[in-house]
Formats: sequence, C-alpha cells, structure tokens
Amino acid sequence: MLKAVLFDMDGVIVDTEPLHRKAYFKMFSDVNINVDEDLYASFTGQSTINICKRLVAHFNLNEKPEDLVALKRKHFKYLFENDTELALIDGVLDLIKDYYNNGLKLVVASSASMPNINRIFERFDLNKYFIGKFSGADLKQSKPHPEIFIKAAEFTGFSKKECMVIEDSTNGIAAAKSADIYCVGFKSPHSSHQDYTKADVVISDFKEITYRKILNMV
Repeated sequence: MLKAVLFDMDGVIVDTEPLHRKAYFKMFSDVNINVDEDLYASFTGQSTINICKRLVAHFNLNEKPEDLVALKRKHFKYLFENDTELALIDGVLDLIKDYYNNGLKLVVASSASMPNINRIFERFDLNKYFIGKFSGADLKQSKPHPEIFIKAAEFTGFSKKECMVIEDSTNGIAAAKSADIYCVGFKSPHSSHQDYTKADVVISDFKEITYRKILNMV
C-alpha cells in the first residue's frame, strides 16, 4: 500500500524552468559558448555542478566547473528575486494537500541546490507538508543515478514498494526506475524533449493521480 510520495521539484512542484533557462543562457553568454536546444534539453534533471562539468569538457573551457556554477547561481538568485514568472505548477498544491490530509509522507528529491529548494519552500509555504528535503547537489551521484531516490525512500521509513516518485524528466524517471520505485511521469508543458517511456504511468494533469485514484495504480 502507498505510504510515501517522493516529489521532484523543478517542473513538478514549481515552474522554475524559465528562470533556470534565463540564468543558464546568461552564464553561457558570460563564457562565450553556444549551447543548442538538444544539448540544453539533455541537462534536464541533472545537478548544476554536473552540467557545468559537462560544459567545461564539451567546450574545452579554461574556467572551472565551480566558476560556471557561481555565475549561473548569481543570475538565478537575481531572477528569483525580480522575475514575475515564478509560480507553482497548476494543481500541485491541491495534490500536495490531498496526499498530506490522507496521511502520506511527502519528501522532495530534487537536483536543485538546497538553498534553491529552501527558497521555493519558503516562498510558497510548503514546509509544513513535507517531512524531508533532498538535494542532488549534496550527493555523490546525480540523476539518472538512483542515489537520491534510494536515500529519500529510506528516509520515509517505508519500503520502496510503499513509495512513489513523481518526475517530469528523462533523467529523473530513469533514476526512479533504477531505484526500483513506482514512477509517475508528469508530462509538464515546461519540460520539452523528455522521454516518458520508462514511467509506470504518464499523466498531464495532477487530477489523474489524486489519493483515491493512485491507490488503484501503485
């Protein structure tokens, strides 16, 4: 029986992708590199440091990955504080409340840095619904490696068979399935060029996975 839900954050809880995109492309401009859409799409679900390591290797940059991370985070912090586009994904707050009120334990397992996770949770008053938060930036391996979901599932105190992941990216879905956890693929309008074929079920509206409905799936 379902006891816990592990949420990705970007593209599932909050639509930070427009802000991340702006911040990344400002950083690309800072270091004079041209990142095409296919390469950018392949970054979805990966931590910033691993993305920047790939950029340094791909473009043979003199800058260190940590320098690129600092540039990107500087731009993101400014946009977070000044951009008006930031909003929760439609229907996700109702879903979170539905799960919480029915006794499910909720954990966020995101590739975002912990400061960014905390900014989102404080801005939208989400801390009261979640028992834990995990950042891929604090772990050795990034999605599609399953480490983050294995640790998040262990944190709930329940078996992996009693957990469910909600993800919107190719890398996140691959990580959930590698962790042997039931995965809902959320086909977000904000996540393009993603592969949902490994997900156990694919949805485009959170009303499809309300507490009552999901109990018949997992």
